[in-house]
Amino acid sequence: MLNIGIYGASGRMGQMIAQCLKTYENVNLSALFDRQNSNEELFCENLDEFLQKCDVIIDFSSPNGTKTLLKYAQNCPKPLCIGTTGLDDETINLMKEVSKKTALLYATNMSLGVAVLNQLAFLASKSLAEFDAEILEMHHKYKKDAPSGTALTLAQNVAKARNLDLNKVRVSSRDGIIGERSKDEIAIMSLRGGDIVGRHTAGFYGDGEFIELNHTATSRATFANGAIKAAIWLCGQKNGLYSINDCLGF
Repeated sequence: MLNIGIYGASGRMGQMIAQCLKTYENVNLSALFDRQNSNEELFCENLDEFLQKCDVIIDFSSPNGTKTLLKYAQNCPKPLCIGTTGLDDETINLMKEVSKKTALLYATNMSLGVAVLNQLAFLASKSLAEFDAEILEMHHKYKKDAPSGTALTLAQNVAKARNLDLNKVRVSSRDGIIGERSKDEIAIMSLRGGDIVGRHTAGFYGDGEFIELNHTATSRATFANGAIKAAIWLCGQKNGLYSINDCLGF
C-alpha cells in the first residue's frame, strides 16, 4: 500500500485530490498538512510528523509553502510531486538541490491534454515561424498568480521553437500608444472571472490566416487525477528532477 500525503490540503486542489484518491486501489491517503488548523484526524500538527507518515507527497500549496516543504525535504527526503505555480528562481534552484536526494516531479499543469498542447504549440511555432505568437489564459477569480504557470510553460515552448529568450520577448500588457507589434514578441494575457477552471490558447497569426490551439479544463479532477498518477509513477524512479512529459512517456 502506497501512502500518499497532501501538502496544501485545505485548498481547492488539495480537497479535490483527497476526494479522487478514494477511487484508487493500493494507495492510501496517509496524512494532510496545511497552515490552517483542522480537527480532521489525518491533519498533522507539524511537518516532521507529516513527512514521516508519507511515502510520496503531492504539493498544491503556495509559493511560500512549497519553499518551506523543500527546505524540510532536504533533511528528510521523500518523493515530491509539485504542482504549485508562481515559484521564484530561488525555489526552482532549491528544487534542483532536493532532487539530488530524492525523486521530484514538477509540473505547472498535470493534464494529459495540456502536455499534448505544449507539443503542438512547439510544432506550430517552429513551422509557422513568420506568424505572430500570442497566448491567452483564463481562470477563476480566486487564482492568485498571473500569468498562469501553464501559460508561461506554453510561452517557453513557443520561444524555444524559435530560439528566442522568453525573458527578452515576453509582453504581459498593452496600453496606450505603444507602437506596432515587434516581430519576435510573445504576449501572455490573463483573464480572471467566475469559476473558470482553466482555458489556455496558443495562437499563431499570419497575413490572411491564423491558427489557434485551445485546451479547456472543465473539472479540477483532471488535474487531481493527473497528480495522483504522477505521484504513483514517481515512487518507482531514481533521484532526479522530472517533468510531466517524463511521466507520460513523451
